Amino acid sequence: MRRQSELAFNGVSASGPDRPQWIETSVQGTVSSVVFASEDGAYAVIRLENTQHGESVLVGALAAVAEGQDIEAWGQWERHKEHGRQFRVKRFEALLPTTEEGVRRYLASGIIPGIGPKLADRIVDRFGVETLSILDHYSARLLEIPGFGKGRLKQIKDAWSSQSERREIYIFLQGLGLSAAYCDRVYRKYAANAVEIVKENPYRLAREVKGIGFRMADAIARHLNIAPDNPFRLGAGASYVLATMAEQQGHTCVPRDVLLIEAARLLAVEEDVAATGLQRAVEDGTAVVDSAAEEPLVYPTDLYRAECDLAQIIAGMTSGSGLPTLPPQALARSRNWTMLNEAQQTAVLNVFQHPISIITGGPGVGKTTVTREIVAIANSLNWNVALAAPTGRAAKRLSESSQAHAQTIHRLLKWEPELSGFAHNSDNPLKHHLVIIDEVSMLDIHLAASLFRAFSAETRVVLVGDRDQLPSVGPGSFLRDLIESKCVLATHLSEVYRQAGGSQIIVSAHRVNAGQLPEMQPPQSSGELSDFYWIEQEDQEKLVDVVCRMAAERIPKRFNFSPQTDIQILSPMNRGVCGANNLNTRMQAALNPPRTEGWTPEMTYGDVVYRAGDRVMQISNNYDYQVFNGDLGRMLQIDTKQKNFTVRYESNTVTYAFDEVDQIRLAYAITIHKSQGSEFPVVIVPVLNQHYVMLQRNLIYTAMTRAAKLLIMIGAKKALSIAVHNVNQATRHSQLAERLQM
Repeated sequence: MRRQSELAFNGVSASGPDRPQWIETSVQGTVSSVVFASEDGAYAVIRLENTQHGESVLVGALAAVAEGQDIEAWGQWERHKEHGRQFRVKRFEALLPTTEEGVRRYLASGIIPGIGPKLADRIVDRFGVETLSILDHYSARLLEIPGFGKGRLKQIKDAWSSQSERREIYIFLQGLGLSAAYCDRVYRKYAANAVEIVKENPYRLAREVKGIGFRMADAIARHLNIAPDNPFRLGAGASYVLATMAEQQGHTCVPRDVLLIEAARLLAVEEDVAATGLQRAVEDGTAVVDSAAEEPLVYPTDLYRAECDLAQIIAGMTSGSGLPTLPPQALARSRNWTMLNEAQQTAVLNVFQHPISIITGGPGVGKTTVTREIVAIANSLNWNVALAAPTGRAAKRLSESSQAHAQTIHRLLKWEPELSGFAHNSDNPLKHHLVIIDEVSMLDIHLAASLFRAFSAETRVVLVGDRDQLPSVGPGSFLRDLIESKCVLATHLSEVYRQAGGSQIIVSAHRVNAGQLPEMQPPQSSGELSDFYWIEQEDQEKLVDVVCRMAAERIPKRFNFSPQTDIQILSPMNRGVCGANNLNTRMQAALNPPRTEGWTPEMTYGDVVYRAGDRVMQISNNYDYQVFNGDLGRMLQIDTKQKNFTVRYESNTVTYAFDEVDQIRLAYAITIHKSQGSEFPVVIVPVLNQHYVMLQRNLIYTAMTRAAKLLIMIGAKKALSIAVHNVNQATRHSQLAERLQM
């Protein structure tokens, strides 16, 4: 057994026989090289020379560190499976170098604009270890150096002053518990005013600095001894609870009493005190209280405007529309009219007789056929038709199935970065006679409102989707609310096409949607191939092995699908042994490992390594780059010199700076929620009892309907049964249906 000191040295302190406990320690030394540093300081890898451990590798949040700089860092020793022993930094403090060589390297690093290696040598040769003191207090003495003019003196004096100011601000912020990465973000946001702003109202950081939420701002406030009942705190807490419930639970509004209970719990105050916080949030413009309902409802301001705008626009479109109706006999223009069943004919007819119509139904019921027929009739009338979907993959599918051009909603509306808004809006509406939107279940309240604001009085709108799929990732339940309001004519297609009925994927999906288990056919070693298989496996570790072998080897060999482009793993969750995160690590090792010869350009963000060739997903909307939450792409290259990386998506290619890596994730495996609107040739779905909190019918149904040619489900029959029979979907608070009925 190792001694206590030996355990502590390796970052572990054994406080009990089976309960190791991580402890924090520190290292101090001189930065010998910066191996990698993101632009925002969120992550860096450096080599540190120190007398205790020799040369050490430090990783973590190390903002603005420079070669030759002396630092003291606090954190934990750990052993990386690929890179060996390293020190993970939690926080650090910059120290001014104390040796002549350290000063020389510090100045030569370029940390002070105007001082390069040659000038650094001249300055240090003249002043030695006193150089930094000279810069601090006697900068005019630089004129003693031959050839050193007053213009250069002013440039260096100003730069050194700025650097000193930044250092002092960092020391202040780090003293409040902020990591170096967040110090850098705060400084970039507020510059010289950072200290003053943070002291006055640290809760501004939660609204204005990326990554700093209420809880971090609250911790800063405690360091500053701000009272628990401070109005800034109460208002920020109420806004945080409201925004969190919208983001995580999909609500557009929250009952006032529920909000006050949650806000009081967060703030550790009485509900009447939390009520003053809500009033402050209303006064600040971040919340709206709607008292028109049976019980007062509280909205984030932007969601209130979106919901009200939607209700007003849709009500205006459906009441007394001046659009001419197409008589039924005009449908004789269609060559395929007699091939449509009665429900499909009704769906088509509704489009040409009403300003807004909905077409909903599961897979194989002919939504594509109906859409294609609507487009054909509209073209015969010489109408200007637009087709769009929420994501690039969904738009591509719509284009292929309808045999007409389709695009994303964002491209249809034309995002303009300089305006931070869409070019097409109420002041500049779309000029189309007919707009067809597919995968409408994916529309959150924000995007739906932006879309309807852009419709003119001369535009007919067709909304196509599956009401039984998962609701949108963002807040609201637009499609379901619209159908339940009964203010918009909706046609539900349910008859499965004969050719679709031959697909076990479609048959099984409809069985699940009806509350029945699918026929669980195991893979056969010989005989006719199916498009749906069930593999029983209850052990988590074994399941991961099976999933990875199926994706990387067995499916490509037996069915001739590419593991890089055709096969997608869909997990109910991100975390856990069978979660998307772990599956991504395993699949990357199988499909895109480091090269055995030569050096593979890679970058590290946290514990995730990215390499050229990796399958990745955009996880947030970036309007400037025209890539959006859920877009899938492949990393083309990583440029360590320019500190950027390039990803090719289906619709465009984007070059990101290193500090934008938090916008992407590995995507060999993704969550079922993130797969909405996409279709893949092959889908593999793990289903285990460990996924219990996520096991719902619409989740499994959505996963199954993502597969176009082959669906393989692996897991425990009990877990699948739980999901199929669980229809207790969490209710999303929304008033859209009620507003439409007013």
